[in-house]
Amino acid sequence: MRVPPEGSLTTTACFMTKLATSREIRLASRPKGIPTAANFTLAETTLPPLQDQQALVRNLFMSVDPYMRGRMNEGKSYVPPFEIGQVLEGGAIGEIVESRAVGFKPGDVVVSRYGWREAFVAAPKDFRAVDKTVQPLSVHLGTLGMTGMTAWAGLTLLEVKAGDVIFISGAAGAVGNVAGQLAKLRGCRVIGSAGSAEKIRSLLDECGFDAAFNYKTGQTLDQLNCAAPKGIDVYFDNVGGESLEAALSALRVHGRIIACGGISSYNDDKPKPGPANLFNITTKRLTMKGLIVGDWLDHQGDFEKEVGGYFRAGKLKNKETVVEGIDHAADAFLGLFTGMNSGKMVVKLT
Repeated sequence: MRVPPEGSLTTTACFMTKLATSREIRLASRPKGIPTAANFTLAETTLPPLQDQQALVRNLFMSVDPYMRGRMNEGKSYVPPFEIGQVLEGGAIGEIVESRAVGFKPGDVVVSRYGWREAFVAAPKDFRAVDKTVQPLSVHLGTLGMTGMTAWAGLTLLEVKAGDVIFISGAAGAVGNVAGQLAKLRGCRVIGSAGSAEKIRSLLDECGFDAAFNYKTGQTLDQLNCAAPKGIDVYFDNVGGESLEAALSALRVHGRIIACGGISSYNDDKPKPGPANLFNITTKRLTMKGLIVGDWLDHQGDFEKEVGGYFRAGKLKNKETVVEGIDHAADAFLGLFTGMNSGKMVVKLT
């Protein structure tokens, strides 16, 4: 899915052998509740001269992800907060334009954490080469990137196996659609929830889900019970809130919960009360484990072998929404909270 920009994209001139400047998105102010465009500013910066063992990289695609909302708040979390007036950061894939780093040459494609900008200068410790024959290149930010690895790690964390009935909230999102496809490949019965009829059709027709429902058109628990009248074994939580409470009711004894995200509450000014049925964890002897993909980086080779193999064999689809131009990067991020994306949200920078 491609979302065109509202206006024409003005491309920064001539990424030939050198770049003098780069445009970037900075945090202008800390959001209160739902972020707005006023919380971001587009600025131009001068790139530093290239030093020994450095490369100049022109970004091709950058990632926007819901977890970035938490980094816009002040205070300690599992990742450092973004600083006001400073460029944001996130996943990006780019092409080396000029290199003084051993082992890297112009034309090589690399992934980095230097998103939200058109170009950067860095040392090899800050980027990693990927196979540019694997297309589209943006797949290295989605299905074969950190969101895909998050899905794989969640299923691996709780040893999701053939015969399990798994419910995935936010199933049409970047993590959810991959988690569902991988669970099907493991032999599970897969149920997903999403927020539009179009997304439900995609889950059923393209991603192979066994059942899917629109949480906006009825009570989540009622629809979940209809899809899984005998209960579920696993809940992959990307949403929290009503979806978590419904899953706690639907889970069977010794069921498992993968606590991956809670997008329903990311913009809340004050914490909401927890699920009213949280005691089900005790009565049903449930297991609930939190997931941070950064803890799994030592297993990246295993992920790339398994999931990359599925993708190359055509067994795994890469779902994405593409917004064009760094001018619209903030709009793409804001769209995550209004359901604009189906699959991974990426911004095409060139």
